[in-house]
Amino acid sequence: METWQQTRPEQLDPLGKETEEQPLQGWSAQDRLRPTPDYGTLGPGSDIAVRRSGWSSQDLTLRKATLAAAIVAAVFIWVLVGNVDSARAAWDRLGDLFAPAQNSGKSAGVSSLASAKNINQLNRLKPQKQAENLLELAIGNSGGANQEIAHRVDGWRGKLNLDSQLGTLTTAALNSNDLRVRQSGLEVQLAAYGLAKNASTVDFLIQSAESSSHAQKIWALWALGALANRGIETTRVEQALVSHLKDADEDSRGWAVEGLALVGTGTTIPPLLNAMHNDPSPAVRERAACSLAEAGMLSHEQRLTAVPQLVNYTEDSSLDSQTHAWAFQALGDITKERLPNDPRAWRNWYALAKDE
Repeated sequence: METWQQTRPEQLDPLGKETEEQPLQGWSAQDRLRPTPDYGTLGPGSDIAVRRSGWSSQDLTLRKATLAAAIVAAVFIWVLVGNVDSARAAWDRLGDLFAPAQNSGKSAGVSSLASAKNINQLNRLKPQKQAENLLELAIGNSGGANQEIAHRVDGWRGKLNLDSQLGTLTTAALNSNDLRVRQSGLEVQLAAYGLAKNASTVDFLIQSAESSSHAQKIWALWALGALANRGIETTRVEQALVSHLKDADEDSRGWAVEGLALVGTGTTIPPLLNAMHNDPSPAVRERAACSLAEAGMLSHEQRLTAVPQLVNYTEDSSLDSQTHAWAFQALGDITKERLPNDPRAWRNWYALAKDE
């Protein structure tokens, strides 16, 4: 069975053949994983803030989980990096490949872009350049790009280098408002990490999530969520991630929240709500609120199911004012309603909305 090796990752050449093992590479303090950006954190001594515009100016730059670039360096000691040869001389971007056909009112889907010339141009590129160009086109909502990524991504596994260019693109993809683009970003990252999408990889990651190495543990929690999103051992992964919400370490609980947010199933909403309500760490509660509102892989319809409990949280006397504020902000982000931070206003709105 294909899976990761816990000691030294194998190197692959562009043809997928194993090459000589390379020594493990170190990582520095600045290479640590970074969590979801602050979700409307209130300043010291603040009461409930009326933030009707939603995110702060700092938040607006990275509204959702900006995981890709941060994970790149932290997993150098675990990731299976493709040994891709130097890219061929600069090739014009593939914008024309997915551009609408001339004299046609339809967007260029897979069927309309699959001319022999265009596909041959794409095939001549090395996997690294294929991934970069197709992901950039997916981010730009070019028709057919996500389908092409899905078609090719398994062939890229172990042949990609998650360098700054690809890291920036996967970060942008994970921040997209389009779930299909986010899915493409996850697929490219999993391919770059060399993770086989099977139960054996889940076994390895669950074991890694128990590691005494902090970097290994938090990366495994993220990777488990990404694999579960792609349909690999989803129920088992959910159970593993939920168990880590009880970890003593605050950062581990936070990354368990991030992993659950990536899974993208309705059954992750109750544990995310529970983390938002009960976790002793404000940082973890904030990350849970952000995961319910916008970050991760939940659909809009799934997020709406959290609304009744979020309304309850706005006036829950056991919660502090900061968590009340996150509940109000999550409600606004999910419903797109711009109501005051007043529990009665939200209860009245919900009473009317559920009867419609």
